[in-house]
Amino acid sequence: MTSWGVMYYAFPVALASVTADTGWSAGAAMAAFSTGLVSSAVAGVPVGRWLDRWGPRPVMTGGSCLAVVAMVGLALSHHFVMFLGSWVLAGLAMAAVFYQPAFAALTEWFGPRRVRALTLLTLVASLASTVFAPLTQVMLTHLDWRSTYLCLAGLLGVITVPLHLVVLARPWRADRPERRRERHDLPLRAVLRRPRFVLLSGAMAVTAFGLYAASMTLIPLLTSRGLSASLAALAFGLIGAGQLLGRAGYAPLAARTTPPGRTSVLLAGSVVCLALLAAVPGPAVLLVVFAMLLGAVRGAATLLQATLVADVWGTESYGTLSGWFAAPITTAAALAPWAGTALAQTLNGYPAMLWVLTALALSATVAVAVAGRRT
Repeated sequence: MTSWGVMYYAFPVALASVTADTGWSAGAAMAAFSTGLVSSAVAGVPVGRWLDRWGPRPVMTGGSCLAVVAMVGLALSHHFVMFLGSWVLAGLAMAAVFYQPAFAALTEWFGPRRVRALTLLTLVASLASTVFAPLTQVMLTHLDWRSTYLCLAGLLGVITVPLHLVVLARPWRADRPERRRERHDLPLRAVLRRPRFVLLSGAMAVTAFGLYAASMTLIPLLTSRGLSASLAALAFGLIGAGQLLGRAGYAPLAARTTPPGRTSVLLAGSVVCLALLAAVPGPAVLLVVFAMLLGAVRGAATLLQATLVADVWGTESYGTLSGWFAAPITTAAALAPWAGTALAQTLNGYPAMLWVLTALALSATVAVAVAGRRT
């Protein structure tokens, strides 16, 4: 929760203060932020290998230390090159402390009980925006953005570094040669060469692109349909509530479906959400409900991504497989805010953008369904 709050959710709140103080455009500052997210996706593959070899304790502790350095670098950035470099450094830290390494740790330690553990983790992490967006805003009313980021870096160091160092000291694979393999564990190279692995990763990347693009452009979409700015902001905030509901409902879904079945359900759900937002102009209450539904699908999709690799290909080399599987998904989510806005400008409207996103998500859903029938 702290890592997500400081390195991800604080920046949109601080963006106006950053641009007002530095003179950089909002587009340039947001591009630096997105570059950091892309670097996180690229770094996810080697970080996954390190997790398999050394376990989460050194990786996540080192990532927390690197995160503190990156946030201090942001605060001290008086030139855009340093600002950009600090976000790239932050992206490397994100790869080591965000969901993927935590998913690897819980998947290894909790085995068949991993869905419950992963659900609890993501439920707590869902509170990151609830806690850190208003906290950042309060800091900005009393401090400038540089001092605010120095304070956030201090919180990051005080909370995450000792917790990762002390709490993650459980035995890892190298310490437990008797570790039982799961029945469906497959060799790493065999999995990476399978068309199914590439297809599922690509389909979830396309879906994530649509969901994140729709989420990050929700406010201008709703205001263009007559909602006030405050009500549109409320609807945007309720995406987080929807994520909580989606994650809470994932365990019952997983207990009643096969991995291909729940994949198809959530991919189809994303198509329905995007189509409803594109087609229905109102009333306001209905649009708010659709925003929560979008959040619910996003929240459940996070857990699907966390469990799909282990459920289909086993937990052997989970860190490496998860890094490869998540890389295109993380990249798509990083590019979605910029690409969604650019697409809306090109098509002269957000509803047209949503129809394009619906078509993309539908193609991914159909591809997965057809491949599932042939497998």
